Amino acid sequence: MGTGNLPPGLFLQFLSLSSTGSMDTQVTQSPRYLVRGKKQSAKMNCIPVKGHSYVYWYRQKLEEFKFLVYLQNEDILDKIEKFEDQFSAQCPKNSPCSLKIESTEPGDSALYFCASSKSTVLNVSFS
Repeated sequence: MGTGNLPPGLFLQFLSLSSTGSMDTQVTQSPRYLVRGKKQSAKMNCIPVKGHSYVYWYRQKLEEFKFLVYLQNEDILDKIEKFEDQFSAQCPKNSPCSLKIESTEPGDSALYFCASSKSTVLNVSFS
């Protein structure tokens, strides 16, 4: 089924970034995309590069690339203001890390990124 056949709603797409800044399978995100109606929850999972204990989540809407949250192991170290108003994030031991939108709104349609090092994000090219 192509995206043209999906029901109307919010379109959330996820892209994996490796530790070198290229797109490959070193960081694994799932699912590849979700469609949600208003006021639904949307959960995305991320398995960081083996041996990395950090996870960063970002969101790109049009040309804006925005930091959301930064975790080390099971602890949130940094986040945007009012993060908990819309999101939750966790990185349980021996399980994928996750970012969850608690109640989706039309403005949540975006491309969401998970990275396992800050240098990954700094080296990403969006050309």
